[in-house]
Amino acid sequence: MDIEEIRKAVRATVESIAPESDVQRMQSDRPLREQLELDSLDWVNLMAGLHDRLQVDIPESDQTQLTTLDSIVAYIASRLAQPPGEAVRALADASAELPRTHHLVDGTPVTLRPIRADDAPLEADFVRRLSTESRYKRFMVTLRELPPSKLKYLTDVDGVHHVALVATVDRAGQEVLVGVVRYVVDPTGAGCEFAVAVDDAWQGSGVAGFLMHALMDVARARGLTRMEGMVLASNRKMLKFTRQLGFSLQRDPDDRETVRALRTL
Repeated sequence: MDIEEIRKAVRATVESIAPESDVQRMQSDRPLREQLELDSLDWVNLMAGLHDRLQVDIPESDQTQLTTLDSIVAYIASRLAQPPGEAVRALADASAELPRTHHLVDGTPVTLRPIRADDAPLEADFVRRLSTESRYKRFMVTLRELPPSKLKYLTDVDGVHHVALVATVDRAGQEVLVGVVRYVVDPTGAGCEFAVAVDDAWQGSGVAGFLMHALMDVARARGLTRMEGMVLASNRKMLKFTRQLGFSLQRDPDDRETVRALRTL
């Protein structure tokens, strides 16, 4: 299929999901959810519809970058251009490049490694152990238990568009997660958005620092040129931490509760 055929197929799929919308007047470079008022279920149905119509698998970790008609068309075109099996091999090769290192923090051995799909129980336990304040600072919502869909999203990553690294320690023969960092590549393919969380007992230990440095090294090695993240304006420790890592801080004129941290890699 050429680009125009793909574009027509995507438009037809959008129209089937939102038949009351004027799809022909849809702007290709503006977020679809803003123009068509698609809710979360509509978006799930859209991704499923694209799979059925174009026979292209769209992993959940990739869906965050598919915000506009242009980005969806470009993504599908790139997937259709790959020979069978090449995408799987590319993901496997990229995951193999992710770091696995060992550190000593206040006398305790800490392992840094890529997250795995079978880390879901460790991630769930990690979030439960966070204080209410730490959970809110990380997710910007009040929660204690991650829903299954969110847990899968955070652990079953592709290692390319969505990269996540964890810091773990051994407690009585059991691996325990004490820190997580991740980035998701943005729709331009040149930058990414990061997130970091550390067990309350390990905050200030240096774990967040070596996790973030490792994450930036991966992003830089993958050819990304910038990294950014949203931080609560009230989270002074995180604002200081990002400044120490070389991020510049920009206030959001439309949202006084958050600050944009931006760094060139």
